Amino acid sequence: MLNKITVVGAGNVGATAAQRLAEKNLARTIVMVDVVEGVPQGKALDQWQSGPVEGYDSRVYGTNDYEMAAGSEIFVVTAGIARKPGMSRDDLVKTNAGIVKTVSENIRRVAPESIIIVVSNPLDVMCYVAMKASGFQRQRVLGMAGVLDTARYRMFLAEAMDVSVEDIQAMVLGGHGDTMVPLVSYTTVSGIPVTQLLAKDKLDQIVTRTRNGGAEIVAHLKTGSAYYAPSAAAVQMVEAIVLDKKRILPCAAWLKGEYGLHGVYCGVPCKLGKGGLEQIVEVTLTAQERTDLHASAEAVRSIQATVGV
Repeated sequence: MLNKITVVGAGNVGATAAQRLAEKNLARTIVMVDVVEGVPQGKALDQWQSGPVEGYDSRVYGTNDYEMAAGSEIFVVTAGIARKPGMSRDDLVKTNAGIVKTVSENIRRVAPESIIIVVSNPLDVMCYVAMKASGFQRQRVLGMAGVLDTARYRMFLAEAMDVSVEDIQAMVLGGHGDTMVPLVSYTTVSGIPVTQLLAKDKLDQIVTRTRNGGAEIVAHLKTGSAYYAPSAAAVQMVEAIVLDKKRILPCAAWLKGEYGLHGVYCGVPCKLGKGGLEQIVEVTLTAQERTDLHASAEAVRSIQATVGV
């Protein structure tokens, strides 16, 4: 258990993440920061009062400034405007870059030794903004994307084969968007290659649905975007760090030559422990997967280049 974890943004993703963090007793204090007066305070009080029912002792606080977040060991950054129907993640760049820049500068001021997990979209580019604005090393600025995309991929596979999602091992790499790369060559069901269990056309359909997973939810909600699964994915990353679990999870990380990529945030297999990013695991990809990964990274880089930090 840590002393303090702060969630920046008390919207659907942030508030749900704070509740999950408290329920897992991952820190003595959970802080929610949001610019809207009363919202983080009210939600935090409501969450804290569910402690006796759910059986957790974490104290949840809400605030409109960063002073209460001072000394936090981990920040989960969810701040930013949500995607609307017909809006791509890339449309969010200018507005959310400014928000994440301000957030990251405040994090550096009140908790210079902390770890940042970015959830704000477009995720890979917001990781870049957070790293540049905070001045933190890459080990301490990670993006939640691959865990969510992989969860969607695994769920769709489980549905298609009528098997437990627990038995599906899979990983989705690349940028968090339409160019993400589900690794079919590494997808198994209790060790059985998925290609032996599903026809190629069905697998192709699932890969496409995974890439459009977020947009599918936005189309249903109309006035918002996903938050249950994204918050769960972010908290899984936090838990791996807090408990020093050394989990291998697909996360957005700053690449310095891994997979032949330099100077870009991209989803890759990461070992997470108490230091944050402890290792990027390089696996052998098929020629097509490698081509797709590089194309995905270049799509991120093209947007990243438009952001001034």
